[in-house]
Amino acid sequence: MLLYICKRLIYSVPIAIGVSIICFALVHIGPGDPLSTLLPEDAPQEVVDRLKAEYGLDKPIVLQYAIWLGKALTGDFGISIVTSRPVLAEVLPSLVNSLILAIGGALLGFFVGILFGGLAGYFHGRPLDRIFTGMAITGVSVPHYWLAIVLVIIFAVELSWLPALGMNPTGSTEFNFSVDNFRHMVLPVISLSVIPAGIVTRTVRGVFAELLNQEFTEALRSKGMNELHVIRHVAKNAAPQVLAVMGLQMGYLLGGSILIETVFAWPGTGLLLNNAIFSRDIPLLQGTILVLALIFVALNLLVDVAQATLDPRIKR
Repeated sequence: MLLYICKRLIYSVPIAIGVSIICFALVHIGPGDPLSTLLPEDAPQEVVDRLKAEYGLDKPIVLQYAIWLGKALTGDFGISIVTSRPVLAEVLPSLVNSLILAIGGALLGFFVGILFGGLAGYFHGRPLDRIFTGMAITGVSVPHYWLAIVLVIIFAVELSWLPALGMNPTGSTEFNFSVDNFRHMVLPVISLSVIPAGIVTRTVRGVFAELLNQEFTEALRSKGMNELHVIRHVAKNAAPQVLAVMGLQMGYLLGGSILIETVFAWPGTGLLLNNAIFSRDIPLLQGTILVLALIFVALNLLVDVAQATLDPRIKR
């Protein structure tokens, strides 16, 4: 197992380097000058040149990347152009808030997906299967930002049951596990969980239906094993495939919640990215994207190791 983990770590290194290149290149391809947010239109050329030199924007693009990557490896992602604070100091608190939201959405989505998918797969071809499959297709098809707006209109505006914006009534960006914090989490967590719930439901349904029709399940039943134990064996065989999908969805929840966090003004990396895009804050944009991408790579690595633990055939 240790050799397998080392191999996966080695494979992750070129992926991480490729991600950093794409992240750096995409930000620089975009139109606009990042210094335009700091300088008036009639700024003297010597002031523009001084600021470019200060932020390293006067160097060739390849040299800029080499310098940026070298500093990033030491934890220095640069200084935000807008706030003049270290990028890492801006990203880490927002990342914690996004993790809280992503974990909540993942727990709800995966629980619903496994439950509905397992029932749909067990009752394959029956009315219950059609109901849960229809719900899964609807969940995957509905845009989560549209659902978020609908939930705000119903539960925050019309019924006034739940808050619509921010993390707590005081406007603080720190999560302290209070009742107010959890009330602010309800709507964004539900909005985030719908798509992964639909995807996991369809995955679990397909895997369960296939395994229940295989010969080993018939052999287990013919030996007199009760249905609960048969389902347990099917679940163990289905776990590697389902786990892979869940790992990918966790990464998507963490990095793809920009619209949800914008709708609910949740102070996470999604809202941070949105603000950095509109303000052309290149250091902050690069640092946030790189951190999220590296977390996604790390999640894939963890999923690979977990799959190999559950199914030793994967290592071979």
